[in-house]
Amino acid sequence: MSGPVGDPAAAGGGLPARVPAPPRESLRAPTRVDPVPGTPFGLVYLDVAPVTSGPAVASLVAGIGSVLVAFIAGCLGLAGSPEDWGGWVAGAFAVLAGVLGLAGLLLGELGRRQTGPARLPSWFSRQAAGGTGPGGAAPPVRFTGRGLAIAGITCSAVGLAVTVLALAVAVLLQLV
Repeated sequence: MSGPVGDPAAAGGGLPARVPAPPRESLRAPTRVDPVPGTPFGLVYLDVAPVTSGPAVASLVAGIGSVLVAFIAGCLGLAGSPEDWGGWVAGAFAVLAGVLGLAGLLLGELGRRQTGPARLPSWFSRQAAGGTGPGGAAPPVRFTGRGLAIAGITCSAVGLAVTVLALAVAVLLQLV
């Protein structure tokens, strides 16, 4: 008769199944360990892995989209100028490129501020934060992606400039 269900010896092997190794991110050393008074236990503070800023990524996507739509607006404005529809189509695409550019600028600034150095407001005291260091309590999550935010701001500004230029050229060709 076989042993209980799940018994490794009953499955044909005398050794228990190997337990897989823990994932690499769980091998981080604790930031600090505070003893719990009156017990043999301690409270472990683990370091939180950095997270890429969502607004920074969205800013870069919106900025690249703004540049692409602005070039499409310019091409359609040039192609449609002999038939007198170029200015209208370029204007419609210029509105879309402008909205994408402005969204990219706003999201880029938000992402840049989010990934900047952690600063607590002046009204927030260290004692209320529970911190003991010179900067008070650290934020629970560290954001990365400052370069993405700056690239998004740059692409958005270039997209807005190309939009204005493409719309101006389309309207001037429409008038001539």
